[in-house]
Amino acid sequence: MIKKTSWRPLPDFLKIKESKIEGLGLFTTRDLPKGFDMGISHIFDQRFPDGYIRLPLGGFINHHEIPNCSAVTAEEDKEIGKIKHIRIVALQPILKDHEITIKYIINRLDDPNWEFEYEVSQ
Repeated sequence: MIKKTSWRPLPDFLKIKESKIEGLGLFTTRDLPKGFDMGISHIFDQRFPDGYIRLPLGGFINHHEIPNCSAVTAEEDKEIGKIKHIRIVALQPILKDHEITIKYIINRLDDPNWEFEYEVSQ
């Protein structure tokens, strides 16, 4: 028999749906105020290639050059105690049904100036 639980992979103020940016994205189910803490998206664990375990909240956030949220590193959580992690916080008010975005880079470049150097050589 399956027991009922209150655990959900995402908080009730977020849902996953098709994104105009890329694939699937995270969208609000209600208005969120500036500074709203959406929770933990990644937990530090040096055994993983990037040094972090990605949680459901971190799995569907798309990149945007002008994001509405920020990824904030923290060393402690009020509910689970001392643990290095990344939280997602609203940079501005976000209206219902809008996509949650942050500015990030998935792959680090060996030469971060390659675009500038390419333009200069043309």
